[in-house]
Amino acid sequence: MPTSITMPALSPTMTEGTLAKWMVKEGDTVKSGDVIAEIETDKATMELEAVDEGTIGKIVVPAGTEGVAVNAVIALLLNEGENAGALKDVAPAAKPTAQAGPPQAAAPAPRVTGTQTPSPKTGIPSVPPPVAHTDGGRVIASPLARRMAEKAGLQIAALAGSGPHGRIVKADIEAALAGGGAQRQGTVVPFAQGVTAPKLAAAPQPIGPLSDHTEVPHSTMRKVIARRLTEAVQTIPHFYLTVDCEIDRLMELRKELNARGEKYGFKLSVNDFVIRASALALRKMPAANVAWTDTATLQFKAVDVSVAVATKKGLITPIVRSADQKGLAAISAEVKDLATRAQDGKLAPEEYQGGTFSVSNLGMYGIKSFTSIINPPQGMILSVGAGEQRPVVKDGALSVATVMTVTLAVDHRVVDGAMGAQWLGLFKGLIEDPMTMML
Repeated sequence: MPTSITMPALSPTMTEGTLAKWMVKEGDTVKSGDVIAEIETDKATMELEAVDEGTIGKIVVPAGTEGVAVNAVIALLLNEGENAGALKDVAPAAKPTAQAGPPQAAAPAPRVTGTQTPSPKTGIPSVPPPVAHTDGGRVIASPLARRMAEKAGLQIAALAGSGPHGRIVKADIEAALAGGGAQRQGTVVPFAQGVTAPKLAAAPQPIGPLSDHTEVPHSTMRKVIARRLTEAVQTIPHFYLTVDCEIDRLMELRKELNARGEKYGFKLSVNDFVIRASALALRKMPAANVAWTDTATLQFKAVDVSVAVATKKGLITPIVRSADQKGLAAISAEVKDLATRAQDGKLAPEEYQGGTFSVSNLGMYGIKSFTSIINPPQGMILSVGAGEQRPVVKDGALSVATVMTVTLAVDHRVVDGAMGAQWLGLFKGLIEDPMTMML
């Protein structure tokens, strides 16, 4: 019997991916450990290695196919002694959810879990009997889908799963909530009490004919960015704190360190100082190194700083782990390495998932100041503008200083205004007296 090669789950949250490239063709012999394909997730392109030895009998999913569900069969491997005739006994695989290429003229309507009829009393669509795929009476659903259903008060058995083998996944819960009705303990309600499901706003429709344009299909990364940032704006109560930092002493120290660092192969950027100062401020104020959950505030022991990096496919935030324990040279080298591999799509999931705080710097583009959207589930993100010479008043006299404006976006559920201001004061003190970062 041929062995099925399936789409792997390359991260804990991955439900689908793009089969970017096949490194083998039908008829090729492979052994365990050989790279046979490249899989594109929401943030990176990763190599898929063969687990078993054999001959590639059939490539089920062609290169460039998007939206391939985790555990879907993508190829068939002939074992020793088997020939192409053995493939006839294998049931055809389910068709992938999407094929790379120009987008269709109209997107499919959201999936509903059966025929819905309005309730004569409430006008809210009722939910049909349970149609979810079960295994021995147990509903098959992902842990995330179960948590979401429990939080929203949904009867998960009343939903149909779109995942492999009818598995209920996150998208099914979101579709049920977006559909306007959900069954909760035998009662039809629009949402669970006190819970509002975030919904993506509909794209604005053109008033008249569109001018000439080219349609650029969304990458997997771009889709995830759009979804996560929309949810962040709709669910996180942001507030912003802005402060000006004088960085003349920092620039002098940076110049001196870089002159000495030429023979050691490092060159520090202003952003390296910003990352270091952010990490030290979080270490001094651990109450700000937090994230919100519905049941508790998570106070992190490690200070892991996510650094926003722009790539051709979209924004990604690789992480400098334990940044408060690292010197400027180590931070500089690590950021350069992470940024280079981010551009090439070669980051491993653990290198961009799980930071506790983010830094976004647009100073190199000449931006004076800006605000950022918090990267959930983190509690804060720092936006860094360009350092520029500005008039300042010192001891009652007008003078000129190099000033950098930074803005802290804060999740008000976990960090109040006073605490955010105290953290920003610690950061400003470190930036304006950079020698304290060396202690």
